[in-house]
Amino acid sequence: MDNSSLKIARGFLKKVVEETRFGKESSNSISQNFCGDIDMRIARDGTWYYKGSPIERFKLVKLFASILTRDKKGHFWLKTKVERCRITVDDAPFLAVEMNVDSKKNKQRLIFRTNVDDIVIAGPKHSIIVRVDPETGEPSPYLEIRSGIEALITRSVFYDLVELGIKKIHERNLILGVWSDGIFFNLGSID
Repeated sequence: MDNSSLKIARGFLKKVVEETRFGKESSNSISQNFCGDIDMRIARDGTWYYKGSPIERFKLVKLFASILTRDKKGHFWLKTKVERCRITVDDAPFLAVEMNVDSKKNKQRLIFRTNVDDIVIAGPKHSIIVRVDPETGEPSPYLEIRSGIEALITRSVFYDLVELGIKKIHERNLILGVWSDGIFFNLGSID
């Protein structure tokens, strides 16, 4: 990471630490100072880049992830109480890299861990969504994390989901899906 990226990272870090120390809450208003589009990108594989170089410090990535928001137009922002900068996200900003199954009281819960160590239980507030590429027919599975932000479910975790899947008739089609926290999530049709 070059000196300019360290300078920006330190600036964001300082603001986040100050806001945390003094109990300020992150704001979703658009009255914050817009510092412009910055050359920061999150690749489809979950790697964060600044000016084309990967950000290799995990704690720094977690810090940026903690202030990442998405607006109604689909733009991604790094936001502190006083300023916001728009960044580029190739697909989803996070990856669901691990899944555990909790089956207490005959109720299955699917517990996911993201590449930034967020823990999310699929259910009423955190849906599993599968989008199918119209050209290739390939499924892309996602998990809702927060406020329009999703994690791409990695291939190995998706295979684990499919293994847990049950067949069900839905609108005259045979589909495969999984239960989590009382909600049935459609993983796709079975041909």
